[in-house]
Amino acid sequence: MQTILILDFGSQYTQLIARKVRELNIYCEIHPYNKIPEITSEIKGVILSGSPCSCRDEDSPKPDLSAFKGKIPLLGVCYGAQYMAHIAGGTILPSEIREYGRANLNSVDKESKLMKDITIGSQVWMSHGDTILNMPSNFKIICSTDSVKNAGYKIEGEDTYAIQFHPEVTHSLEGLKLLKNFVVDICGCLQDWTPNSFVETTIESLKQQIGNDKVVLGLSGGVDSSVASILLHKAIGKNLNCIFVDNGLLRKNEFEEVLESYKGMGLNVVGVDAKQLFYDALKGLKDPEEKRKAIGKTFIDVFDSEASKIKDVKWLAQGTIYPDVIESCSVKGPSATIKSHHNVGGLPDYMKLKIVEPLKSLFKDEVRRVGTTLGIKQELLGRHPFPGPGLAIRILSDITAEKVRILQEVDYIFIQGLKDNNLYNKVWQAGAMLLPVQSVGVMGDERTYENVVALRAVESNDGMTADWSHLPYEFLADISNAIINRVKGVNRVVYDISSKPPATIEWE
Repeated sequence: MQTILILDFGSQYTQLIARKVRELNIYCEIHPYNKIPEITSEIKGVILSGSPCSCRDEDSPKPDLSAFKGKIPLLGVCYGAQYMAHIAGGTILPSEIREYGRANLNSVDKESKLMKDITIGSQVWMSHGDTILNMPSNFKIICSTDSVKNAGYKIEGEDTYAIQFHPEVTHSLEGLKLLKNFVVDICGCLQDWTPNSFVETTIESLKQQIGNDKVVLGLSGGVDSSVASILLHKAIGKNLNCIFVDNGLLRKNEFEEVLESYKGMGLNVVGVDAKQLFYDALKGLKDPEEKRKAIGKTFIDVFDSEASKIKDVKWLAQGTIYPDVIESCSVKGPSATIKSHHNVGGLPDYMKLKIVEPLKSLFKDEVRRVGTTLGIKQELLGRHPFPGPGLAIRILSDITAEKVRILQEVDYIFIQGLKDNNLYNKVWQAGAMLLPVQSVGVMGDERTYENVVALRAVESNDGMTADWSHLPYEFLADISNAIINRVKGVNRVVYDISSKPPATIEWE
């Protein structure tokens, strides 16, 4: 399969490069700069990402590019541009003027393939502390801004290009056009990596990989595991066995409703009520990571117990998606900050099952498009993301059945309100948090001292960045009144107006 290789130098924008290339229906993969894969004939081009490092620093990334530079098309972005100039003898110095934010191209080389149809005055996004002051003699300038003369260059005699701005962010208004010039016109990639082609090749690949073996899959009711299950079902039919565990941390009525929806999809699903086991495991735990680990261990115990009832199971299927894979093999090694419920490929040795992850090359929006191709109902595909540990990380304290009940009721009113007011599909993710805070209130003629809940709603494409949703004041007022009037134990509602970054979407 034709592939664009993206080498990650630790930039916050690396995944955005991949997403933009995927938008062009071209397959790409991200690999750490220090783990460059073998350059096969399927790799049609390479993109070097930005980085928070300076190539002048002793400990900055310094990969050997000789396996592909000058042999296949290469595009350096920001750090990638500076690094190639640096190793060729150019001068890289700290910028005299802070080059961060919007800029405009004041000159464009119309003969350059990379700059084809890029207009003079086009807005681009700069984000770097260094700049290329002097370039080697065989480096030809292909674009400039008022403050950055060497904003882009081509190395003469080879298909190597570089730019000091970020075409992958929306602020670079013609960024997608520039990336298309590179991956289509320069690299010669066909734009044929579509949901339909993914479904066809994945089903055939699963048939070859699994054969007549049995597979067990833990369903969560979410988009990823649901799409994974249908792909597997189409590949191996009745040899797929699904287990849906009620951990007592789901949304109100979710266990029953999701089980019913799976029946309509023709899946072989067993539902397991394990609420009390999870509550017992979580008793007294307040630290978010301890809660995650307790939930993960209990889930594995319950899942293993149910899976062992199925004879001759050889494979465990997981709904792992590409951002989880990228995080697990990041530039700095497996990140210490990865939440343990991601658990990419993580299984206790005693389960002795091989792993199959049919969605591990897809971003979340791509999973939804594949789901549409598979004929999965939009009500399921359009569901907001829900954290693996469920409501446990939306209760900012220890977990009890009563706290879960309170939060389920609050969450139900909020989510149903979004649906009733045609706001649900305008929000990427929404939920409620039960805070470890009591506040004074008045109900009737009595003084109360009850719980505070926070509502959270964000807009995003993929969860990597998010902005808080500007929900109508009248809607928030109605929801607040409904929660306080109908949920015993709550007397105050607040709305979270933090964006990611610096805040996260979940509170724990």
